[in-house]
Amino acid sequence: MMQTLMLRTSFHYFIALVLFSFYGVQVCPFLDSLTTGQLITPIAISFIIMWVLRKQIEKALAQQSPKRQVKSQFIADFSLFLTFGVLIALYNFLAHNFPMESSSKVLIGMSVLGFFISCEQALYREYRLAEQLRQTKQHLEPDENPYPLTQKFVWFATACAVSVVGVVFLVISKDLEWLIHTGESVSLETARKYILGEIVFVVAVMMFYILAIIISYSRNLKLFISAENHALALVSQGNLCAQVPVTSNDEFGLMAMHTNGMIKALAKQTEELSLTRDASILGLASLAETRDNETGAHILRTQNYVRVLAEHLSLQKKYRPQLNAETIDLLYKSAPLHDVGKVGIPDSILLKPGKLTDEEFNVMKSHAQIGADALQVAEDQLGSNSFLRIAREISLTHHEKWDGSGYPVGLKAENIPLSGRLMALADVYDALRSKRVYKPAFSHEKAKEIILEGRGSHFDPAIVDAFLSLEGVFIDIAETYQDAHPQEST
Repeated sequence: MMQTLMLRTSFHYFIALVLFSFYGVQVCPFLDSLTTGQLITPIAISFIIMWVLRKQIEKALAQQSPKRQVKSQFIADFSLFLTFGVLIALYNFLAHNFPMESSSKVLIGMSVLGFFISCEQALYREYRLAEQLRQTKQHLEPDENPYPLTQKFVWFATACAVSVVGVVFLVISKDLEWLIHTGESVSLETARKYILGEIVFVVAVMMFYILAIIISYSRNLKLFISAENHALALVSQGNLCAQVPVTSNDEFGLMAMHTNGMIKALAKQTEELSLTRDASILGLASLAETRDNETGAHILRTQNYVRVLAEHLSLQKKYRPQLNAETIDLLYKSAPLHDVGKVGIPDSILLKPGKLTDEEFNVMKSHAQIGADALQVAEDQLGSNSFLRIAREISLTHHEKWDGSGYPVGLKAENIPLSGRLMALADVYDALRSKRVYKPAFSHEKAKEIILEGRGSHFDPAIVDAFLSLEGVFIDIAETYQDAHPQEST
């Protein structure tokens, strides 16, 4: 970065050398009386010395904290122009006995050029530092009360107005004096063109610098706004890891810092809400499973079966749009609520050790609708979201069958939500592998055989195929989350 900054400094100083030499001739009749060598030599020597000093200052600036570099550079550049403006004026006074009027014009010219160049250089340094900090993912720590941007705008606008008016006044003053001395030797038409040409040139140069500063500031502002909007867009999409680079020691830096603090607080609050939600889900699900003489391990097994099935299907083009990472996570967390409706089934039916009568079985089948209705009440009261929608789908449809013979609605094939089709296989597999009062625990091979028999009738064929590809994973899950007293398989 130092090399780039010095190249820009060299360019600015060369242009300043040319413009100041021309400016001196246009505003001061005393400088106009010098030969080209007498005029250029002290100015050129001054700018060369300024450039050498500026190079040494650049090395010192590079060692400073990034937070202080921009302000320090502005002060250093402006101080150099002021100092050498005084030295050039003093030289002209001592070498050529020029009056104070000439010295003041020299000092004004160097001050105006120095101010514009210092502003543009400082803004460019701010831009390069911002890019560097963004690439290295570093952040500044802005001051708690930086100098207000509104005040900076006021000072800049005032300096620009005073500079333009002051320099134009000096040009007009010099030209009026020139008219007095030339008398009638120059026609008024020629004099008018000459004077207007000088004014237009001087104003154009100053407006060029003002425009360059405005463009540089707009570029820096765009960098901040783009970063802020990008981070907020990510947050609006649920990405709470986003951050705005804090790259300037001003109010924009404070805004970025406070935005990051807000995102961090939101992420913490979201995490707490998520933990509370997950704890509530597991509590409700465990209650339902406890009433059914099942264990919490059933919850862990089935939700893991659903997750691995969904992840496997997400690799297929057909299912990829439905099964992104967020949806798979919601399926995993919603799965424990598939039998929450069992809390509404009487114990005499739910805990009956023998075979249910047709009437009792009809009551048992109502647990799917009971669970869905309970979750619908939550949606009506609190507003719907993806989690409640998926949980309600799973509760309502996990006993539906691919051929339409399931309950409670009798949905068929892909009219059954994908969440319900996934839960159907996971729930049946775990029921087959677990001991119940009416049956022993089956081996994986026996459970697999029964599921294959249900391919295209009970289960979605694509999900059965995924199950076959994941046999080893299913076995590992079953072993990892065994019941407290595992039963023998048959």
